[in-house]
Amino acid sequence: MVNEMSPYLLLGFLFAGVLHVYVPQTFYRRYLSQDNLKSVTLATLFGIPLPLCSCGVIPTAMGLRREGVSRSATISFLIATPQTGMDSILATFAMMGLPFAVLRPTAALVSALIAGTLCMWVFRRRGNEVPQYENRCTTTKEPKKKHFLDVFRYGYGDMLQDIGGHLAVGLLLAVLIQLFVPTSFLVTLSQHPALEMLAMLLIAIPMYVCATGSIPIAVALMLKGLSPGAALVLLMAGPAVNMASLMVIGKVMGKKSLLLYLAGIVLGAVAFGLLTNYALPREWFTYGLMGDTAHCHTAATPLWHWGLSGLFLLLLGNALVRKYFKRKQTIPIMNNEIRYQVGGMSCNHCKHSMENGLAQVEGIESVEADPKTNIVSVKGSPDDAKVKAAVEELGFDFIGRIKEG
Repeated sequence: MVNEMSPYLLLGFLFAGVLHVYVPQTFYRRYLSQDNLKSVTLATLFGIPLPLCSCGVIPTAMGLRREGVSRSATISFLIATPQTGMDSILATFAMMGLPFAVLRPTAALVSALIAGTLCMWVFRRRGNEVPQYENRCTTTKEPKKKHFLDVFRYGYGDMLQDIGGHLAVGLLLAVLIQLFVPTSFLVTLSQHPALEMLAMLLIAIPMYVCATGSIPIAVALMLKGLSPGAALVLLMAGPAVNMASLMVIGKVMGKKSLLLYLAGIVLGAVAFGLLTNYALPREWFTYGLMGDTAHCHTAATPLWHWGLSGLFLLLLGNALVRKYFKRKQTIPIMNNEIRYQVGGMSCNHCKHSMENGLAQVEGIESVEADPKTNIVSVKGSPDDAKVKAAVEELGFDFIGRIKEG
């Protein structure tokens, strides 16, 4: 599995770095502010290639919402983005074949469009209701100069730190499924399509897995007898939903928006799962599957392929060590520095969203967020109430100011 995925993952992380460094968020805000079908469609198309997991997409979407993106476009962005990404599309092609690589983003596109359109219709009388900060700072800061090395720092550093653990867990679960799940169990389950897809939803919704990490799990289950449609349900619902994202969306955008978000994902996953099983040839989804014949390819794997696998494992190991084993340092509070304890930061996307959001609060000169400790350090003299409002609008929890000593 590592040999099959490594070249495409390395290429996907490179694309992710390019998108992050050279496509500014203002590009998305400019086209997504209207509550119409055009904004919904553009939000979906913008979200599909972005390499954001269901954790990282929340603060990004909340930041865009705060900047004026319509509610319906935000819902579409929330659904389309975590299900796919350049890295996961390429990895899907490597391990599951071209039909799955095409169908997966197509399913994300359609389900996001339907949910966004329903949201636009439900809230059409209430207006956009864009959250606004009181006395928001109107000055714009000079953007940081972009450098091509930032592409590699983000793609093979920040992003690999964010999803590397989930990818490793996905590979491990795939091995355990191959070893311990009896083939007869899933073959029997596949004879009852509704029960099979319900089982995948019950597994996927509470499980936290990224779009790339879900691929080896789906492959292992298919090799044990899971139908292609049920595997697609897992690939759609697993990355798009987790309990943390449900709580944040319900808190920030309301219960109606949460229900529309869930309906778009669940109904879209089941509809495309049934379409895959009953309207498309099964051979499309089993011919390109990396599985029973993998042992035949191992001996013929070229040396450069092994080299890319080794490089990927080194980068993955470095990312996991830096994220989970780096020694925490206690830094004394400096003059003119204020620290806040927050909750909900778990990745580098959360860090960037927190820093970008708080940088706009009146009285803050600079800000640095640490997702490991969930501490935000700011310089300046901001109003704590405005900081609290900004943190909560981004979808995080505000616990309070940390007192010196």
